[in-house]
Amino acid sequence: MLKSPTPSVADVFITAELARRAPKQTDHLQEKRALQDLAMRMADAPEEVLPRFVDLAMQMTGGISAGLSLYEGDDTRLFRWRYLRGVLSTFEGAPTPRNFSPCGVTLDENRPVLARHPERAYDWIADAGIVVPEVLLVPLYVGSEKPLGTLWIVAGQEGHFDAGHARAMTELATLVGIALKLRENQTRLTRALEEQERLSAEMDHRIKNLFSIAESMIRSTARTTSTKEQMVTALSGRLHALANAHSLVRRKVHSSGDGLRTTDLGEVVEAITRPHDPDPCARFTIEGPRVPCSDKAVDGIALVIHELATNASKYGALSVDEGCVDICWRPTGEERLHLTWVERGGPPVEQPPRMNGYGSRLVHATVTRQFGGTLKYDWRREGLSVTMTLPSGSLLV
Repeated sequence: MLKSPTPSVADVFITAELARRAPKQTDHLQEKRALQDLAMRMADAPEEVLPRFVDLAMQMTGGISAGLSLYEGDDTRLFRWRYLRGVLSTFEGAPTPRNFSPCGVTLDENRPVLARHPERAYDWIADAGIVVPEVLLVPLYVGSEKPLGTLWIVAGQEGHFDAGHARAMTELATLVGIALKLRENQTRLTRALEEQERLSAEMDHRIKNLFSIAESMIRSTARTTSTKEQMVTALSGRLHALANAHSLVRRKVHSSGDGLRTTDLGEVVEAITRPHDPDPCARFTIEGPRVPCSDKAVDGIALVIHELATNASKYGALSVDEGCVDICWRPTGEERLHLTWVERGGPPVEQPPRMNGYGSRLVHATVTRQFGGTLKYDWRREGLSVTMTLPSGSLLV
């Protein structure tokens, strides 16, 4: 007895049958209510839109199971089964391959697709013990560009789905895609507003710090000059240095081999500390190899060094004429950069201060969130020591 040949992938797709089968009587009221249902949930409970979409699809088509295959992106090339209903609900969360699945074909064709017994051609379906007499698949996009995945509905017998089912599901999928796009835009707007608030708070904090630095400069300059003219000259130079520091050395931009705009870490540190030390070698010792930093990394490093220098000017080593600071960095063998800030010669530290101010939180967030690094404060009696460890790759992002 001859064995029947295994069907190819093309053999299981019978999409042309949708046009040949006479559509069943359309329930326009049901479709209208379904659209209204999804619209209301989008407004009041957007997290319920996708599971409700699956419920409505199964009800309106008379399927025995339904669900979404959500595309996880080009990195994994996988779909993930979500919001499963009916006989296949036990497979919730199961992965399926992007390039070897009915869902992948649906996205490639970007139209409703009908398949009959796909387990005959896809071994991963057969291996799971799933029998699919007929399945209707509809592509699902966020808006009209970003593929979210596919809606699929399984029928209990062959010959079940027709063009009317495909049309109704496509309309529902279009509404869901638009709703998800609106939600995505709303999320982006919310994040933008939160970022604007953060920047406003940071700007307010920096302005207050600038006034504190200016006051410290005036007091320090008054102690070290004997005439009005000397004070004007010295103070003017320091204020110009402060302005240059806040330009974040953008004029000294270098280019790496791949065209990325970078600035040397040493230039950043020197520019930020110069307002506190007009004599380049008097109060700061700055040591470390050349380390290229992206524009974004420059902002983060400048913010951290500026905050530490400001606090040192107010309370630490830079608040007295004899105080000084050592800033050193070195790469480690684990593709990380080890950076230290060590204060000496300032007022003795009697007890560690409370670290709940905005500046302290800003430094912590920059080191840990922006750079993904670690931060340690050591309040020694002779002065503060700060140790930062940053992933080298984060300096070029």
